[in-house]
Amino acid sequence: CLYLGRRDFVDHVEHVDPVDTSYKLLHFLVWIQLACAFRYGREDLDVIGVSFRKDIWIKRIQMYPFEGTKPPNTPIQDALLKKAGDQGHPFTFDIPVHFPCSVSLQPAPEDAGKPCGVDYEVKAYIANEEDETDEKVDKKDTCRLIIRKIQYAPNQLAAGPKTDLNKQFITADKPIHVEASMERELYYHGDPIPIKVKVNNETSKVVKKIKISIHQITDVLLYSVDKYDKCVLNEEFADQINGNSTFEKEYRVTPLLANNKEKRGLSLDGKLKDEDTNLASSTILLPNMDKQIQGLVVSYKIKVTLMMGGGLLGSLTLRFESLHFISMSQ
Repeated sequence: CLYLGRRDFVDHVEHVDPVDTSYKLLHFLVWIQLACAFRYGREDLDVIGVSFRKDIWIKRIQMYPFEGTKPPNTPIQDALLKKAGDQGHPFTFDIPVHFPCSVSLQPAPEDAGKPCGVDYEVKAYIANEEDETDEKVDKKDTCRLIIRKIQYAPNQLAAGPKTDLNKQFITADKPIHVEASMERELYYHGDPIPIKVKVNNETSKVVKKIKISIHQITDVLLYSVDKYDKCVLNEEFADQINGNSTFEKEYRVTPLLANNKEKRGLSLDGKLKDEDTNLASSTILLPNMDKQIQGLVVSYKIKVTLMMGGGLLGSLTLRFESLHFISMSQ
């Protein structure tokens, strides 16, 4: 039996909460394993013993019989041992800080099995060999629990992004100038995102409306080099800007998973069973971090577009470095 005090373990950017828990001894020669894996195909597609799964990291501990010195118990382990009784054995895994957070790709309604993405699994199993990693272990001799590695926002945040664009038309002597800015770069899931738009229209043309869209960009790096661009918000505002005039307004938009339930392949924060989750948090890469090991790298960009009649007047884009979504605040 495996006992976990929680399923979410937090990446604080500079360190990760240790996986401190315990198991109840039922047999001889027991191993505990923590694995981080990237699944890029459904379980029902596994053929001739080939699994669409790549292990990013695996760590094993032989818990019984145990040799060596165990570290002092944490408070959560002491609480779990009261439930497990005399046969309880505490253990701890330290997840390296540069490993990916839990991310899953939203499946189609007809898809079965585990979704594609990065997941963490704690497994306790009964073995016959001392240290044989290729030993085939019966399912009846195995306990499994999925956990999540999630990320808190860093303490220091960069200043809000700002970008501008000058557009010159063949039929106009003077340009139109557009500026878009945000007061900060990081937003928590569900937060309205304020975007300030300034326009100096020196032409005689009329801007009919303003469109704001937010795109999720997912780079798949582990098994191939794929990029997916999914629009998670697209709103139009009927603000008219006459020729030879200026305009300034702050718009508030909120991208939500609830409005994107039908989009297959959208990146989500890792799910536990059928619990609700969010759009995937942005991947924060530390200096000298290997992007390949992340499996999936998620980023977001904002586009502010001015529309005139049926044609495109111009667009502004605030890219990944300017917009982050984080699972939860500190």
